[in-house]
Amino acid sequence: MPKLVDHDERRARIIDALLRTAADTGLHAVTMRSVAAGAGISVRLVQYYFDTKEQLLLAAMDRLTTRMGERVRDRVRAAGPSPTPRDIVEAVLLEAVPTDEEGRVFHLVHTEYAVLSLTDPALGGRDFLVAPDEMEAFLVGQLEAAQRSGEADPRLDARQEAAILLAASAGLGLSVLLGQRTPAEAVAALRYHLGRLFTGA
Repeated sequence: MPKLVDHDERRARIIDALLRTAADTGLHAVTMRSVAAGAGISVRLVQYYFDTKEQLLLAAMDRLTTRMGERVRDRVRAAGPSPTPRDIVEAVLLEAVPTDEEGRVFHLVHTEYAVLSLTDPALGGRDFLVAPDEMEAFLVGQLEAAQRSGEADPRLDARQEAAILLAASAGLGLSVLLGQRTPAEAVAALRYHLGRLFTGA
């Protein structure tokens, strides 16, 4: 009896090969052939699941977003059964700092996507601001909850603080990718600033 093919597993394998290849060579240099080699399959099989390189790129971008969300949820769960607003905010922001190999690959490739979308019509049609806007609104809600509970200064402008926090975490994450500072130094900087916002922590 022929072995049944797990198509979801094979698609995931192809996408993961694209992410690894992009992290090594740059997203602009990725080809269907290099992805096939990274996945250990034929180019024809890659094309069976993804008709074009653009389809593969978009599927990989969706994979990045999904996996980053899973990692944030893992961080929140690790904070305990009743995480505080600060625990949740910290979990979100620390995911922007590449502290392990998976994080390094994801953030490096995500940064390349953002840059490539400025010049690639296929990627430029995707709205890269949807997820950041949703995350900013989420952080605003957490900061306001902290203000109501007395964990954060009620005089703070939660919306402005959320924008600053996201910009700071993204900048610190990029500085780690560039080797300007270590992951531990970036995490310490984020926690230092959170300590100033969450006065009741």
